[in-house]
Amino acid sequence: MSYTVGTYLAERFAQIGLKHHFAVAGDYNLVLLDQLLKNRECEQVYCSNELNCGFSAEGYARANGAAAAVVTFSVGALSALNAIGGAYAENLPVILVSGAPNSNDHGSGHILHHTIGTTDYGYQLRIAKELTCAAVSITSAEDAPEKIDYVIRTALREKKPAYIEIACNVSGQSCRAPGPISAVVSDAPSDADTLKAAVKAVAEFIEKKEKPVILIGSKLRAAGAEEAAIRLADALGCSVATMGAAKSFFPEDHPGYIGTFWGSASSPKVNDVFNWADGVLALACIFNDYSTEGWTEWPKGANVVNADKEVTKVADLAFDSIHLRDLLDGVAKQFAGKAKKDATMVEYRRIGGGVAENTMEAPAKGGKLTREHIQRTLQSIVTSETTIFGETGDSWFNVARTKLPRGARVEYEMQWGHIGWSVPAMFGYAVATPERRNILMVGDGSFQLTAQEVGQMVRRKLPVIIFLINNAGYTIEVEIHDGPYNNIKNWDYAAVVEGFNAEDGKGKGLRATTIGELDAAVKAALAHKDGPVLIECVIPRDDCTSELISWGRHVATANARPPAH
Repeated sequence: MSYTVGTYLAERFAQIGLKHHFAVAGDYNLVLLDQLLKNRECEQVYCSNELNCGFSAEGYARANGAAAAVVTFSVGALSALNAIGGAYAENLPVILVSGAPNSNDHGSGHILHHTIGTTDYGYQLRIAKELTCAAVSITSAEDAPEKIDYVIRTALREKKPAYIEIACNVSGQSCRAPGPISAVVSDAPSDADTLKAAVKAVAEFIEKKEKPVILIGSKLRAAGAEEAAIRLADALGCSVATMGAAKSFFPEDHPGYIGTFWGSASSPKVNDVFNWADGVLALACIFNDYSTEGWTEWPKGANVVNADKEVTKVADLAFDSIHLRDLLDGVAKQFAGKAKKDATMVEYRRIGGGVAENTMEAPAKGGKLTREHIQRTLQSIVTSETTIFGETGDSWFNVARTKLPRGARVEYEMQWGHIGWSVPAMFGYAVATPERRNILMVGDGSFQLTAQEVGQMVRRKLPVIIFLINNAGYTIEVEIHDGPYNNIKNWDYAAVVEGFNAEDGKGKGLRATTIGELDAAVKAALAHKDGPVLIECVIPRDDCTSELISWGRHVATANARPPAH
């Protein structure tokens, strides 16, 4: 079989497990899109714009482990690079492919359309290098295979996005056939001596502690260490909490799980346990101003082990060139058969942790809808086959309150924090996993940024359930710093879905202002299988979680620090 640059790329996509790639057409990538279409194992999925295309691929990578987005030069890629920045922040290997000007135009002095009006066409590559782990420009078919393999190999190894730019007249040119994919996806093993030393140091740290706890961070998935973390928890028997962005990265039915650690937004009694503990094993954690509540709850110092994807730090020692999963398994073996380090679990139970809260009697069906009932309704439909996307804002805290059965997943974008991320990301995730019960929690302000991708859910008949919280503005910003800029133009959100349907769509748009209306809407959504169902949930502007109020106050205080002199 003969290969072109485009079909070579498509073959590599299929070989690394991509059953889909996302695309927006533009004249610099049209030949490339034709070439990619020749591979029947990797379907081309179309998006409404390039920002949404990038976020759709980001969501797909959350489900599939990797993803690809294909856009045109400059006007397309510069928009998509926003989402690629998000993929970098969230540790997701998204491969952005951009069509580019004809190879003969480089250095010609020609001024081309879709550019900034200069004769230097290298600016996009230079920008991409700042937002990816590998970035290449392909202007000849001769060196295309090794450049493509380099980018894919680096993205998969680093769990970061990468960038490939292909001149429009090169995509259809013949090139060498791909070699075995094992050369691209293979990963170097942990350095044996370093691993041995790291296991010894961490085990000694734990041995000296009477009251250790484990804190699960959001990079645990990227490190491939979720199962290893469970084995470590089993061996130690201590309390385990997840950071806000890591919800579902550790099973909530595990006997050691106590909830979310997030300062004043923590699950009940979790802060008490962490304040009482004498040692913290922080596994793949990101400590930023959001996750530490404006630096007010930041585990650090000699009593904290930071075991990250790239490096493990114990006191004044640092170990790299090891896989986190190997470290955790090595430490777990050190404690196999020994007395459990379960003091923090004993304390958690002693202070009343894990005791079921008194359930209030359900309010009347005709009562006005509240955030609390929306959260209660969400809880009632979560199964082991459910994935919930929580948009930036109060959705974080509503979803955080949800108790997950094993197998259920939660996805946040808490490091990048781009409002509107969740709609296209949910689309991409649902393309990869249409069999799951995919639920999106999004606010009205966030929805207005990227609503178009609900139209693509309609197009592909994806049965996504969308809870759109209409509380008349940017509630998260209100709680950080209020002003008239937090108000938005109201939409008839249910009618928006009907508009996306046009003549052949089967999406549903419903509106709930009372408890009974929400219950009826959810019943209809669960029965609907031919497209998305958007339920506009109308609640008062000030109806938000206490966690958001407290968290917002701490973040606002951190933002307001005066300049240091």
